[in-house]
Amino acid sequence: MKSEKRFNHMLEGPVGSTLLRLALPMMMGIISVMLINIVDTFYIGQLGVRELAAISFAFPVISTLMSLVFGVGIGTSAVLSRAIGEGHLVRVRQLTTHSLLLIALGMVFISLLGIITLNPLFRAMGAEDDLIPLIHEYMFIWYLGLGLVAIPIVGNSAIRASGDSKTPSLVMMMAAIINAVLDPLLIFGLGPFPQMGIQGAAVATVISYCCALMAGLWVLGRKKDMLDLSFPSPKKIWESWKHVLYIGLPAGLTSMLAPVSTAVLTRMVSDYGEDAVAAFGVGIRLESLATIGMMAFSAILTPFIGQNLGAGNQQRIFMAMKYITRFSIIWGILACIILAAVAVPLATIFSESEHVQDLISSFLWILPISYGFYGMAMLAVSACNGLQKPIQATAINLMRLFLLILPLSWFGSWGWGLIGLFVGLSAGNMFSGTIAMFWVRKRMLPQIKAVQRYPVT
Repeated sequence: MKSEKRFNHMLEGPVGSTLLRLALPMMMGIISVMLINIVDTFYIGQLGVRELAAISFAFPVISTLMSLVFGVGIGTSAVLSRAIGEGHLVRVRQLTTHSLLLIALGMVFISLLGIITLNPLFRAMGAEDDLIPLIHEYMFIWYLGLGLVAIPIVGNSAIRASGDSKTPSLVMMMAAIINAVLDPLLIFGLGPFPQMGIQGAAVATVISYCCALMAGLWVLGRKKDMLDLSFPSPKKIWESWKHVLYIGLPAGLTSMLAPVSTAVLTRMVSDYGEDAVAAFGVGIRLESLATIGMMAFSAILTPFIGQNLGAGNQQRIFMAMKYITRFSIIWGILACIILAAVAVPLATIFSESEHVQDLISSFLWILPISYGFYGMAMLAVSACNGLQKPIQATAINLMRLFLLILPLSWFGSWGWGLIGLFVGLSAGNMFSGTIAMFWVRKRMLPQIKAVQRYPVT
């Protein structure tokens, strides 16, 4: 690294404005990732119901694998930011390079396994024989390009660890634009492009992430000087992998719990009919947009705490936790007010059925009350990862989903029907957010005074 000034440090300046400056671009990056999925779904939906059903079967598999990738990204961000805070510049280069090598090799193995098990896996998931060829067309290309999709995600996490959240967001915005342009060209065969159907959507996604990969590597190598191009020592590679996976594996496995719990909740909702499932699906998607601010702060909180942990700036970590707690509450209140006000007209956009509209409105009147607390739980998990406490982060998610959310939702459904389920889900968010933030602020933060630093290598 040519100069430590290449890092946009999180170690100085007002805590609140620093966090806000980092979070705002992060929101745009998250929106860009969402747009890639939305645009794919929109164009594939124009091909027909069978193609849309094929993508629906592929989505949970993709989500599961991406959870592992994001977990490695979280581990990379946590250990890198701490090494940056400690000033171990050689160690930063090694960790960055070895993390990219880890995800590349891991995705090669998973890709081969996925291709081998492609047909039996989706048959086991309930896909009918007429859908298997369509699923194969999409997933075969997606598996081949999995490494190209995964590496830029981990690379962007490394860039964020340096204190730069703007560049990863710009990279993902570029990928979203490229994907949006290529989708109709490759799916429908416009102009000189071949008509590839559902396969074209997979090719467009892989190409867009390949462009993100090249941009990310250029930033890491030339702009940030965070890559080590010397011949790697197996011992040092293994040391780096242990540090990354210590946080990355629990984070990835924990991320998988969210789709599992959503599947269980959807099964509960299905007892009330297709209208209820449709309304719940709309509500969950709107929830991801309504909580985007907390998601952005969650993404940058881990490297912020990591850098300050490495530098021994405990007071800045305390101040950050106070700030993000207030932010989560304020964001939650604003989201609640806005969604309550627009619930009825918003519901009419998604369905012509009055019954579905009523259920969507009920969701938007009940669940947003708890979004501030949901954000607190999300941010507490990120804080644990930044503090190098992945087991505690996993414990918070397990507590939230399986000890509070699902039991309270079931109890509410048993006693008061679908509205009771919504109330139980909201109550689970409230209890889990309060407990998680109390646990982090009162039990974990006082323990960070004595920090074991990485050895200088």
